[in-house]
Amino acid sequence: PVLREYVVSEAMAALGIPTTRSLAAVFTGEEIMRETLLPGAVLTRIAGSHVRVGTFQYFWARRDVEALRLLADYVITRHYAELKGAVEPYLALLGAVIDRQASLVADWQLVGFIHGVMNTDNMSIAGETIDYGPCAFMDDFHPETVFSSIDHMGRYAYRNQPSIAHWNLAGFAQTLLSLVSDDQEDAVAKATKVVNTFPERFQAFYAPGLRRKIGLADIREGDNELAQSLLSSMADSRADFTLTFRRLCDAALGPELESSLRYLFKDARAYDKWALNWRVRMSHEVKTPDEHVELMRQANPAVIPRNHRVEQALEAAVEEGDYGPFEKLLEVLSSPYVEPVGHTEYMLPPKPEEHVLQTFCGT
Repeated sequence: PVLREYVVSEAMAALGIPTTRSLAAVFTGEEIMRETLLPGAVLTRIAGSHVRVGTFQYFWARRDVEALRLLADYVITRHYAELKGAVEPYLALLGAVIDRQASLVADWQLVGFIHGVMNTDNMSIAGETIDYGPCAFMDDFHPETVFSSIDHMGRYAYRNQPSIAHWNLAGFAQTLLSLVSDDQEDAVAKATKVVNTFPERFQAFYAPGLRRKIGLADIREGDNELAQSLLSSMADSRADFTLTFRRLCDAALGPELESSLRYLFKDARAYDKWALNWRVRMSHEVKTPDEHVELMRQANPAVIPRNHRVEQALEAAVEEGDYGPFEKLLEVLSSPYVEPVGHTEYMLPPKPEEHVLQTFCGT
């Protein structure tokens, strides 16, 4: 689990998604009973800070208003210095944290990342991905995808991540009420108004990212519906999330290059129908096909830490003491938007017998 956290967080950093980093993994010399006996280790993680929504909830639960004020002032000074001198600094802090979380979760959705345990203590106030436990990247796309072995009801499924972030931020707002206003009713009204902007803020980050993934630089009516209809067809066919968007980059050069993309859909006719509308929409863009491809390749990674590749690397390290596959995986993932010459196997989805259906928390 420690090595999994290391490799996935390094991959996220290379993808350009805000994240904590793994500084070191150190064996303890003990064996830990998880699903099986595993070698114990300590992961040293570095971050902008380790303050989470749960940190605020701790002092809120103790009704320690002074500690909440000190903590909020510290966070503003450290992470949101532009808010100093604001007329309502704690309300402004709430809005700023909502913005960063909306942007972060949009980034996750756009690369098919599923955090796995999005409780309030795993939500960083600094807006970084933190606590890589039973996380995973999707292979086959479906909105209900869950990997975490402890998420039996799908609370933290891919589809639910934006709404869970919204729920967590409402919890953060609750901790700030006493700082926002001495009048409880007034504080609730103000905080609720800000919290309810989350869906709009999320879409402000997600929608442009989704447009870039399908090569649209301009904004036109119907763009969102076009992108969502592709996702719907992908879900129906369980098409590979990463590979579909990467091969769409080549298809932007012309329909003669989309045969390998059509193959990803169980019903290729569904893709064909979508592609007709897509090409009509692309014809209204001012960029050249080559410019579109470059735009799309910057938005669609060629390689992600696919679960079966991660498991293979970890098994070699733990069972055989061979860190070669682990180091090679890290090397490939360090340039995720570049197709790995001579190692295209890292781009491919798992074979049926290689599918990883569950991931586990490492605490």
